[in-house]
Amino acid sequence: MKVLVINCGSSSFKYQILEMPKGETLCSGLVERIGDAIGSLTHKVVKNGEEKKYPFEQPFPDHTAGMHAVVKLLTDPEMGVVKDLSEITAVGHRTVQGGERFINACIVGEEEKQAIRDLSPLAPLHNPANLQGIEVAQKLFPNAPSVAVFDTEFHASMPPQSYLYAVPYEYYEKLRVRRYGFHGTSHQYVSETAAAFLGKKIEEFNCITCHLGNGCSMAAVKNGKCFDTSMGMTPLAGLVMGTRCGDIDPALHPYIMENTGMDIKQLDTMLNKQSGLKGLCGMNDMRDIHAAREKGDKAAQMAFDVFTHRIRSYLGAYYAVLGRVDAIIFTAGIGENDNHCREAVCKDLAHLGIAIDLEKNSKRSGDVRNISAPGATVPTLVVPTNEELAIAKATLRVLQQ
Repeated sequence: MKVLVINCGSSSFKYQILEMPKGETLCSGLVERIGDAIGSLTHKVVKNGEEKKYPFEQPFPDHTAGMHAVVKLLTDPEMGVVKDLSEITAVGHRTVQGGERFINACIVGEEEKQAIRDLSPLAPLHNPANLQGIEVAQKLFPNAPSVAVFDTEFHASMPPQSYLYAVPYEYYEKLRVRRYGFHGTSHQYVSETAAAFLGKKIEEFNCITCHLGNGCSMAAVKNGKCFDTSMGMTPLAGLVMGTRCGDIDPALHPYIMENTGMDIKQLDTMLNKQSGLKGLCGMNDMRDIHAAREKGDKAAQMAFDVFTHRIRSYLGAYYAVLGRVDAIIFTAGIGENDNHCREAVCKDLAHLGIAIDLEKNSKRSGDVRNISAPGATVPTLVVPTNEELAIAKATLRVLQQ
């Protein structure tokens, strides 16, 4: 069975075809700068164990045009991986916000599309783009069911003490104001992968997962299910991120508006796109921050310290919430590749059973690995995430129901 996975953003989308159930990637790609004068398409094909890359530049007025270009590549004699589009069994879609309406992945019909549309106020940058990807796929692949896999699904197991905010309860009842959490497919995938790596049953596995990239979130996983997570009603809450502020005093909102003349839209833009690491030191790529730190840049060092301190704070909180921790897991772009970050987060935590081996930590690998120091009682793992595979697996489960 060939499953096409689509991850749509507002001006770009990623795609991948996986041979299921073995999870083998046949091709993948990225369409960017949709709506600009010139867009880009990078198509990668894996044949005979070798990956070939095909870059293109051309205008993509909308997602439909981008998907049409991808469809041509999928069936191309040289660059394609299928002879006919009918070989695509299903299309799995990353869908950010499922609210309380969707606690499981599902086949998308007209009713589901309207529900995703109705949830757009909770994810205004993501849900409309996700829905556009679904509608385009339904036209181009009419015989392959489209399955929505929600970022919020894994976090639906949180108890009320984790997801409720201490505001008048009527706002939850009427407006569904609560913590939803995001990066759910990643948190679920790496926790299940870590449990298998350590030879433990997922239903008895407690871990703290750290998804660290330009967007960052953590989760406390209890007996294989999410018990708490750092992001909130939106992806703005929790950890310090590339351009997002994470947790701040909500009284800052009226204070900043009154003293700067900002309106609510300008404030929202500032908190989402001009804050975080970028707000602290002018850079949001951790590689640039490390380069600046090495040259003695004090602002870069401060941003790094704030970033890692917030992760340590959540790690300690989640340790207390779980009681027993079977593993600490780092994943995503920074989590998988940044040894400096992992070292700073885990420093001086031996009293919690957490200690890493600096030599193991310094090595890069695409495999799951244990970077714990001898004597550490809580394994610290680096687990490469694979959200596309997780979406494909969820799609398969829906089809088999």
